[in-house]
Amino acid sequence: MKQQICILGSTGSIGTQALDVVRSYSDRFEIYALTANNNVELLASQAREFRPAAVVIANEAHLDSLRQMLADCNDVKVYGGAKAIEEIVASEPIDMVLTAMVGFAGLAPTISAIRARKKICLANKETLVVAGKLICDLAMEHHVPILPVDSEHSAIFQSIVGEGNNEVEKILLTASGGPFRNLTTEQIASVTKADALRHPTWTMGAKITIDSATMMNKGFEVIEARWLFGVEASKIQVLVHPQSIVHSAVQFVDGSVKAQLGVPDMKLPIQYAFTFPDRLPMEGNRLNLFEKPLEFFEPDMEKFRCLALAYDSLEKGGNMPCIMNAANEVVNRAFLENKCTFPAMADIIEQTMMKASFLSSPSYDDLISSDHEARRIAADLLGCR
Repeated sequence: MKQQICILGSTGSIGTQALDVVRSYSDRFEIYALTANNNVELLASQAREFRPAAVVIANEAHLDSLRQMLADCNDVKVYGGAKAIEEIVASEPIDMVLTAMVGFAGLAPTISAIRARKKICLANKETLVVAGKLICDLAMEHHVPILPVDSEHSAIFQSIVGEGNNEVEKILLTASGGPFRNLTTEQIASVTKADALRHPTWTMGAKITIDSATMMNKGFEVIEARWLFGVEASKIQVLVHPQSIVHSAVQFVDGSVKAQLGVPDMKLPIQYAFTFPDRLPMEGNRLNLFEKPLEFFEPDMEKFRCLALAYDSLEKGGNMPCIMNAANEVVNRAFLENKCTFPAMADIIEQTMMKASFLSSPSYDDLISSDHEARRIAADLLGCR
């Protein structure tokens, strides 16, 4: 029987590469549902190729257009809206859900998929950033596996597999350092959107590329690692590794370090999450360790304040990571729209964290409220500049 897959965010970078994996192993996998936010043309094209049972466009303003584009595809049901996405992930035939939506919007459908006991292939960082304890508790209650798709967390997972109950002393989370690693604080103050979107190693969507430039993305990954692997923040060390060859490593209590290495290619962690515990052949470049030296540096927390803020939010706990994420989504979008400077992003996130209401043990509804409040505060702070 082919594994039935639902891809949340099929038109983004992760989603399109996941479909490449499905093309390579069409004897093992079949697409049951595809969703997108706004890219109605690409979603329609994907639906024509893969013939899923259903497609969902989150932005209902595009629903009529999508229906017209797929009017002759009687075997593909077309839906619109966030609620439809939450419902489609619970469809009985689905075996696994790849959560590749961007931002807070990925939280509700992930919860719905867990409650429906679907295997989760997690590429949406914000889900664990915003609601790590809630998600982990739900996954345990419903006996649902969460397999990481991020290259770093996949590397950690691959390093831990087979180690049983052996104690982890430290997680070594690698970061490329982004495009501004070698700039001074003064130089960073004047960088532009175009500068920030030129990532030296990875090709990603605009939001995550900006997060990588501020190193907020790495802060998110620290929080993810805390929940995925049950390791306190004090045991998670970020290493700037410009070559992006060592995708992350684990240090055990005997001092041994295990790492996963490979060329920068997201199809590998996507395929590994789909096929675990099996490893299947994959075409593409192979790692040549003679090609370049491997370097590691400590991150500059003063220059990249967003990384420090992420650690602060994790230490504070409660709804603070949710507040931080909401503020970051607001300033990230503002920077992409040339409404905010690069240094101001960290300023506004920090001020929002100070102003928003803190809750030590938030419920799901509390997190929704915290997200709304933090977005309003961040938007107000932007308007004052």
